[in-house]
Parts: sequence; structure tokens; C-alpha cells
Amino acid sequence: MNYTISAVDRALLLLEALADSPDSGVSELAVKTGLTKTLIFRLLYTLEERGFVSKDTVRRTYTLSWRAMILGDQARRQSKLLSAAEPQMVELSRVTGCNVSIQIRDGMNSVTVALQRGTQEQHIFAEIGRRGPLHAGGGPKVLLSYAPEDIREAILASDLARFTPATMIEPDRLREAISAIQRDGWVMSEGELDHSTYSIAIPIYDSSSQVAAAMAITGKTDLLPPEKRGHVLDLLREAGVQITRLVGAHAINTARL
Repeated sequence: MNYTISAVDRALLLLEALADSPDSGVSELAVKTGLTKTLIFRLLYTLEERGFVSKDTVRRTYTLSWRAMILGDQARRQSKLLSAAEPQMVELSRVTGCNVSIQIRDGMNSVTVALQRGTQEQHIFAEIGRRGPLHAGGGPKVLLSYAPEDIREAILASDLARFTPATMIEPDRLREAISAIQRDGWVMSEGELDHSTYSIAIPIYDSSSQVAAAMAITGKTDLLPPEKRGHVLDLLREAGVQITRLVGAHAINTARL
């Protein structure tokens, strides 16, 4: 039996479309969601009345509004994992000068849900809310490594995008990388999503001892030279242990974290 309420499902689909494509009009949203313009208009009207959507009457476009912002902030505050991770991320960023991020897996994509920017100005692929691949970058490859087997095989069988010359798109090489991550509990990645960047990532476990997220330290290669990477990995793994304990995970081999 299907318990899905279609109207709610469509409204959420529309909100997600606006999150990905702000300042969109009815026609654009219809194309993006596959819903009719009439239904899009009615849903937007309802969401606007409830304060979740704001309309630009001149341009006839829509964006998320203040209630969506409050809802998102409350979701972040109520996340045990993010609450546990935040102070660790702040300290890691302070000590290393690098960006520290948390990514989760959403289907066959990675999504950045938290980001603590480093002390130096540096562009990285990760932005809060940004969807990315699972086969490229430190955090995403951790998520791929601990994803269900059917997800891993679907990713490996797909047409993998190359973001830089260093992006790993060969299935055999990715299988070797996945095996190494599963064995070691960490990964180092250089220039796979952004040129001249280096990333070190580990899995983060939830209260049921399942991998819920990946935490990565990412910075320009001069911030993470070879002689510092081992120490930074130790700091990251210790932070992972602290987060794991705070969220109540158990039976984890902390020697690998």
C-alpha cells in the first residue's frame, strides 16, 4: 500500500526545485519538476501564503522565503550529528587553516550539509546544499565506499564525469580505491574536483554504527604539504572519534578512525 500524499510530495518537489534554482518562474519550474503550470501556480500560491516562498512581482519569479530558512535552521540545530560535529569542525579549521565540511549521500549524489571555512581565502567545490558526485573528491569517495552495494555498482557502471585531469573515472581504479577506504577508514584526494586542492576524509558514524556522513579537510596543496598530511589525518580521526561518541555510536573500530 502506498501511503504517499501526492500533494505533499509535489509541494516538497517544488521546494527542492526552488532550492536548486532560485529566481525561477512558473514555466521553468514546470520543466524542472515535470508538473503542470496550473499545479505549479497553485502550489506556489499556497506556499507563498504560508511564508515558504516569496514572489518577485516585477520579474514574476520565486525564491524560498523566511519560513523555509527557519525550518532549515531548526533542522540543523536538531541534528545530533551536526551539533556534535560543529565544535570539532571549528577547531580543525582553526588549527589547519583549511575548509572542513560534512557531506551526506542522497541517492547517487553527495550533498554538503555543513561547511566551516578556513582562515585563508580558497575556492572549493563544496558549498552548503550543493549536490555533487560520489566518485570524485575525498568526502564523496568515502560515502561511495560505504554505500550499499547496488549503489556502488550503479555508480561504477554509469558514465562518470571528469572534473579535472586527476578525476578517477576508471571502474577498476575506483574499485581499488573503495577497497582501500574500507580497509583503512580514510582517504586522501588531490585535485579531483578542484585544481590545486588536497582533501583528507573519514567516515562519520550514527547511533546505529552505520556510516551517516563523511567529514573532510580540504585546502590548497600548500596548506597540506606531504609532511603535514599525517598529522592532519590524526587530528581528523580524533575529531571523528569524538563525534562518534557524542552521537552514541558503538562497536566501531576506533583504531581505524
